[in-house]
Amino acid sequence: MDLRLNTSNANQTSELVNAMNYDPELARDVQEGLKQTPKRISSKYFYDGAGSKLFQQIMELPEYYPTRTEFKILEEQQAEISRFFGLSDFFHLVELGAGDGLKTKILLRQLLHMKADFEYVPVDISGDILKLLDSSLKTELPALKTDSFTGDYFKALHWLQKNKEGRKVVLFLGSNIGNFEDGGDLEFLQEIRKYLNPEDKVLVGFDLRKDPRTIRQAYDDAAGVTAAFNLNLLKRLNRELGADFNLNQFEHFTDYDPLSGVVKSYIVSKKQQTVTFSALNHSISFAAWEAIHTENSHKYTPVQIEELGEKAGLKTEQFFTDEKHYFADVLFRVI
Repeated sequence: MDLRLNTSNANQTSELVNAMNYDPELARDVQEGLKQTPKRISSKYFYDGAGSKLFQQIMELPEYYPTRTEFKILEEQQAEISRFFGLSDFFHLVELGAGDGLKTKILLRQLLHMKADFEYVPVDISGDILKLLDSSLKTELPALKTDSFTGDYFKALHWLQKNKEGRKVVLFLGSNIGNFEDGGDLEFLQEIRKYLNPEDKVLVGFDLRKDPRTIRQAYDDAAGVTAAFNLNLLKRLNRELGADFNLNQFEHFTDYDPLSGVVKSYIVSKKQQTVTFSALNHSISFAAWEAIHTENSHKYTPVQIEELGEKAGLKTEQFFTDEKHYFADVLFRVI
């Protein structure tokens, strides 16, 4: 079941990846993840060009309530949210995982309407999606000051700390905070806190606990778009790392545990098989029905959210939620 490297050492592998114009970080992470038991690949690699488009389709599905609900929260409470940012002096509005910016544009328009003095800094690991966002912003909001950053969130925050003086309001919308392994959400917020100053603000989206059936359907839609989104990860590895995954021999599986409040997603091998990464000169064996863990999605109670903020050095200022209490955008103040 272990990954079998045919190169003599990791340095040779990295050199080969660079020589063939592959992303060495992707190669390293995939190799390390597939060595583990159980096998795993980070969900951050879902979002190539095709993956980002598929996720946009997921957000439009009738079963996928998080985006629709958060959109309504932002539409109905945009003025109040904007006032909580503090509009009396200049600030950098930094969005981690900006995507297509559809929801954020609600706040951007409101802030411009309120004549706030700010610069929007969208951050995303996908350069393709940022190019589309930059283009749409120039057309839709030509007065907006922007400076985007392609790459890892913390590299972006480090860059901002070094290059962008002044107050910051950080957005981490959607339910991305729930996608970390156990304890990863706290580590993430603590890491963000390191790059911020007292009185800076952080607005985070949290998916709240609710009927388990509603949650499960959101991650296993009837049309199979979520399955295609997960399996697109294998397509990416075929294209970018020279793998030979046969997508017909793998399937998407997900389930929700109401006790822990966690949705877990997997890609499952339907049979015993070996996948070869020809560009990297290594192969990986799968047992029948062996799974690759791809994503967690934690659901929270309000008490858990406040405790999480306190442990990270953030004071809860305001919950912005919907009438069903399905979702909450929570504003924290750095202390």
